[in-house]
Amino acid sequence: MLRTIYDWFWWDRLWLPYNLTWTDLEDRDGRVYAKASELWITLPLALVFLVVRQAFELYVATPLANLLNVKDKVRLKATPNTVLEGFYISTSKHPKQLDIEALSKKAGYSLRQVERWFRRRRNQDRPSLLKKFREASWRFTFYLIAFIAGLAALIDKPWFYDLKEVWKGFPTLTLLPSQYWYYMIELGFYWSLLFSVASDVKRKDFKEQIIHHLATIILISFSWCVNYIRAGTLIMLVHDSADYLLESAKMFNYAGWKNACNAIFIVFAAVFIVTRLIIFPFWILHCTWVYPTELYPPFFCYYFFNGLLAILQLLHIFWACLILRMAWKFITGNYVEDERSDREETDNSEEGEEEKEAKEVQKNGPVSNGHLALNNNHRKTE
Repeated sequence: MLRTIYDWFWWDRLWLPYNLTWTDLEDRDGRVYAKASELWITLPLALVFLVVRQAFELYVATPLANLLNVKDKVRLKATPNTVLEGFYISTSKHPKQLDIEALSKKAGYSLRQVERWFRRRRNQDRPSLLKKFREASWRFTFYLIAFIAGLAALIDKPWFYDLKEVWKGFPTLTLLPSQYWYYMIELGFYWSLLFSVASDVKRKDFKEQIIHHLATIILISFSWCVNYIRAGTLIMLVHDSADYLLESAKMFNYAGWKNACNAIFIVFAAVFIVTRLIIFPFWILHCTWVYPTELYPPFFCYYFFNGLLAILQLLHIFWACLILRMAWKFITGNYVEDERSDREETDNSEEGEEEKEAKEVQKNGPVSNGHLALNNNHRKTE
């Protein structure tokens, strides 16, 4: 049974043009081809990335954060309450008005106290500024190195300048050492992103990020197996060209360098629009959609590969909308912030009160019942 499934999965007609078989892609006469079995190395490589990331965040990103004076805001903790905590964990983090009224009676709190408790409790669960800075630093470092390495590997290749060269000799294209390492490192990194997605900062486009990681992993793996390597390296380079700019803008934003953040973000927005909405659809997609049909009739692999690229293009459009919204805020005089992140919650009428209490926490610290010990020895009421 397993053998039958295996044979059907690797059926030549699914993966290769009509007049070729897998035996045509076996190493011979000094020519080396990509092999599906080599992709297994990316899983332990992903674990290596996770270990390196932990060391980087601890010994590089954290000292850099201290140097740039990245500090977390003092967050007021919600007073321990079993009734409210139970509802928060099991039912909803955002109770409706009827729920607030019912919880007020059960917990013995006023409506305002219940609303404040849930606001503070949600703020407690939000990632710290230092955590965001560490993640941005790690991704900035990888994307920058990957872009420079990818550019160095491709800049002397003829298909970097003439996209028709991508398919010259396909599919019997010899694998180059630079292509091998470019693929293994990129795929290992995206596996590590998928493994850490549960512990990373969750943003509003969390589902889109998972779809992006899965589509990228499948796309890289698939292009490797069918020797779409030249096209694959160009696609990876296009994506890496803008990502490091976004992560550097985030770093400056978390450090409070608003002018530097805004300037870098405008550069990022321009590079993103050019690479993802112009170069990718009108050059890369044209290259993968039109040129192969000049050599072979379309087959399953051709449609599947271009289908994955179409999914990526839809995600590009989605993120472009967020980027343009942020750019509009910059043009209208507001500083740029990550539209995908949740903001700290404060009520305008209580913002001064929250700041005052936060200062008291820094000065005196909370007492065991969750209320503040003020200098005048009176208890601050909610």
